[in-house]
Amino acid sequence: MGPSSQRAALYNLFYSSGTGRMPSVFHLWHIVHFTKKPFTSLYLLQLAQKYGNVFSLRLGRSRIVVVNGYKMAKEALVNQADAILGEVDSGMSNIKCVPPSILSGVVLSSGYRWKQNRRFMLTTLRNFGVGKSSLEFRITEEFKHFQQAIQEEQGRPFDPHFLMNNAVSNIICSIVFGRRFEYSDQRFQELLHLIFEALEVFCNASGSLPHSERPPVLPGRHHVMFADYDKVVEFLRTEIEEHKKHLDPAAPRDFIDCYLEEIEKTTGNPAEFHEENLSYCLLDLFVAGTETTSTTLRWALLYMMKYPDVQEKVQKEIDAILGRDQPPLMQDRNSLPYTNAVIHEIQRMADIIPLNQARQAIEDMSLGGHFIPKDTAVSINLNSVLFDEEEWEDPSTFKPEHFLDASGKFLRRDAFFVFSAGKRSCVGEPLARMELFLFFTSLLQKFTFLPPEGIEPSLDFQKGITRVPVSFKIRAIPR
Repeated sequence: MGPSSQRAALYNLFYSSGTGRMPSVFHLWHIVHFTKKPFTSLYLLQLAQKYGNVFSLRLGRSRIVVVNGYKMAKEALVNQADAILGEVDSGMSNIKCVPPSILSGVVLSSGYRWKQNRRFMLTTLRNFGVGKSSLEFRITEEFKHFQQAIQEEQGRPFDPHFLMNNAVSNIICSIVFGRRFEYSDQRFQELLHLIFEALEVFCNASGSLPHSERPPVLPGRHHVMFADYDKVVEFLRTEIEEHKKHLDPAAPRDFIDCYLEEIEKTTGNPAEFHEENLSYCLLDLFVAGTETTSTTLRWALLYMMKYPDVQEKVQKEIDAILGRDQPPLMQDRNSLPYTNAVIHEIQRMADIIPLNQARQAIEDMSLGGHFIPKDTAVSINLNSVLFDEEEWEDPSTFKPEHFLDASGKFLRRDAFFVFSAGKRSCVGEPLARMELFLFFTSLLQKFTFLPPEGIEPSLDFQKGITRVPVSFKIRAIPR
């Protein structure tokens, strides 16, 4: 959307206030400057400071309620979870270049389809070890390959981005495809680059994607995103076809086999299980199981370089409990409270998904004394929860002590909404928690991370819907 059309839409940025309704957000200054300010969690937080923790925005024909702060976020996501389970119509299904199937899968579906596929996904992931000790072996084995690749850099500065992506992605690949991919596999590396490019376009230009009231075919970088995802989905469809050739109903090898079996069971019903939907469920798992955890681990390396005293303290704790050779297990978390606290604080500070995906109210509801009618879009500003001054002491400061009690034991925090909360919380949370702990602990056990000579580590990030660190290089010194 160009500046002129953007500004035209923003002249409808008011919503008449009435008794019991959200305060309007309409001010000439906001309209004039909105095109210069990204629609980000930080900007929404500025509006919340002026209009309260629940307010609404009207952009053209669309209206969205924005929720800020831990108390209101918990009320919406947990206490009234059933009221905002709907999927918001972004207008994407009305764009000719977007196939209707892109709204399949789990992330972008709703209603019965969402419920059935989410339940199946959770059950199948658990059956293949997610959240269980049986998956630890796969992660620790993958780390050995990762460690070897890092050692081959011989302490020279290198960009860990796609090496990290490959290592993390291999965990979900072992569950979904039944195998891992070598770091030298050029086809798989291209696939990871396509996913990153598509996400980069989406995160930096999603606010400019055409909506249903605009012409159906428009030029722009969103076509790059769709083309990239088409290539990824084509790869996934090829994997599905290969699985069908060797499918043994008595011995399912992975998620694809299990889903193909479910398709057979539900044949003849108005089934929500079919091969097209399988492709997009795989896309959800593949993207979510790669980029978010990989990005968090890259932030972890940055924070360790930025705060070497914290890195040293983590290493001392690991050395005291595990030594240099014993691989960490999930059962070791209780014995490594400071390490666990550092991981959680990195997640909180990195805040890689500051805005929760907007959901639609499927019934009239009330939030903070404000009436929200059915079919209204509701978005939770997760950044405002993770940095809520009523929940966190000095929230803008990197302090692992946020997750430690007075005796040094790990302290769970209710406002830790990194994975969102409620019925739409992240499906992959158990997997992500396991990967983060085992990879991070293993990395600090085996290496000390330093910036290149003469370079000060930067915590700058790329602007967009997600917070991704700008490209950086590290030196990994074997311990």
